[in-house]
Amino acid sequence: MLSFLVLAVMSMTFETEPRDTVLVRLHDVVPNLLTDVRYATTNNFTNRILYTSDTLYARRAVAQQLLQAQRDAQLRGLQLKVFDAYRPLSIQRLMWSIVPDERYVADPAKGSRHNRGCALDLTLCDSTGAELDMGTGYDEFTDRAAATYTDLPENILTNRRLLESIMNAAGFDVLPSEWWHFDLRGWEKYAILNE
Repeated sequence: MLSFLVLAVMSMTFETEPRDTVLVRLHDVVPNLLTDVRYATTNNFTNRILYTSDTLYARRAVAQQLLQAQRDAQLRGLQLKVFDAYRPLSIQRLMWSIVPDERYVADPAKGSRHNRGCALDLTLCDSTGAELDMGTGYDEFTDRAAATYTDLPENILTNRRLLESIMNAAGFDVLPSEWWHFDLRGWEKYAILNE
């Protein structure tokens, strides 16, 4: 009996890393998702095309939680629009060379939550796809873009709180310096990727 218990314990694996190692296309998990992949265009803070495709990827766990958030938004007559998700480390290095400010661009030496496939940049839209007013545009690197900034009209604060509430309920936390950036809770357990 003792040898059976020893073998059973020896065969157990004690994982500290999440098993989710697969990047999935967001549209495969959330088919009706709106996207506006600015980094596949010149309409971004670098004024360069950074991505060769407008297909967004994330960890499977992120995509599944995004589906939950999208369903919640739809129950309110709204929908989500995603600007960015997984970001290769090579692109992170380029962004850092342009804006070396950790409030807005993660230091590639440390890696970002995007590089782990665990972050989403997104906003809320109405049922027609029109973006709700969040007070600033996406990737506006100003104090007004901070999730904690409160010197804004009440309707904008309401929109920001609603987005944060939907994402929080789905297992994401907002990045304090960017109202649009949400990280899956537990992101630090995932490895940096450079696909």
